[in-house]
Amino acid sequence: MMERMPHDDPDSPDRTGRTGPRVSARTTRRGLVAVAVGAVVAAIATIAIAGGFDGNDAIRPPGEQNRASSAADDEFAATSAGDCLTWTPSADPEQDRQDVAVVDCSDEHLFEVVAPVDLSTYPSAEFGPGARFPGAIRLAELRDEHCVDAARTYLDGRLDPQGRFGVGLMFPSENGWADGERTLRCGLQYSGTSGSLLPFTGSVRELDQSNVFPAGTCIGIEGNVPTDPVDCAQPHAFEVISVVDLGAQFPGAMPSVEDQDEFLTGVCTQASNEYLGDPEALRNKTLTLFWDNLDFDSWLAGSRSINCSIGKETDAGGFASITGSARGDILIDGAPPVAPPPIGEGRAEPVPLPGANPIN
Repeated sequence: MMERMPHDDPDSPDRTGRTGPRVSARTTRRGLVAVAVGAVVAAIATIAIAGGFDGNDAIRPPGEQNRASSAADDEFAATSAGDCLTWTPSADPEQDRQDVAVVDCSDEHLFEVVAPVDLSTYPSAEFGPGARFPGAIRLAELRDEHCVDAARTYLDGRLDPQGRFGVGLMFPSENGWADGERTLRCGLQYSGTSGSLLPFTGSVRELDQSNVFPAGTCIGIEGNVPTDPVDCAQPHAFEVISVVDLGAQFPGAMPSVEDQDEFLTGVCTQASNEYLGDPEALRNKTLTLFWDNLDFDSWLAGSRSINCSIGKETDAGGFASITGSARGDILIDGAPPVAPPPIGEGRAEPVPLPGANPIN
């Protein structure tokens, strides 16, 4: 069985957001997602250290586990940089990654190999014949020592630290290790906030790494914190209404945040009106229109896309829980929204700004 380390890039900048009496919806989204990812990664690391990814004690017919692990190890051992891998995910770590296979990168996959790391070349008894299988902490160190730089090299330096792809590590099963396999695989993967891997298509070398979702996607919520995509009938933090390519508007140098906001104010407002079917719907449902901005590192990596989204910020700065798509009837924290009084005749309605509170 192949194993993998959860993504935890030590070189990623702090994305926990600014502190203060109020946090914009845009900053809240970025910040709370980052906090959630950090907490989950810590939990996964604890599981790994405790042996939660060890499949050697699975209860199976004699020989079955060894046959499955051997087949997966053979496929894994043949992979090289540029190969895309997939398998049948399982919530049971003892069953996960039993059928690792190389697929065309144009097909859905879960991991893209960026470089092999052959530990047998190390002049150390730590990885020599008969050496003990490395623990989770040591494997995390190996990932941090080798895989971040390997991923940057593979992408010609264009790894977006704010993007949807993180650096991961796959390593042989304990059976493979005992049989002498010492080559690890650094790679790129798309992880949800729960730590599970999300499928993607295409080689990361050729993709816009922007962390965006298609229009109509609802992002789940837990404790006022955004999580992973869910059905819009389930409680969620916000709903994506459009994907905007900033490169089409700004084909040259990176635009400032102010220039991005000036452009996105009109584009996202129009997208909201079209998505909801009524210019008054956003206000009547007491929702907020917001969007992300691209920073210099993301722009330099080639990311050009952002999401326009709608949700509702709480007084504490997190997200309210919304049930139902905003295109229809919704509940906010379990109750239907109460539309504010109509705007007086002749009074212009302000255009929603990123992170602005709903108009009351």
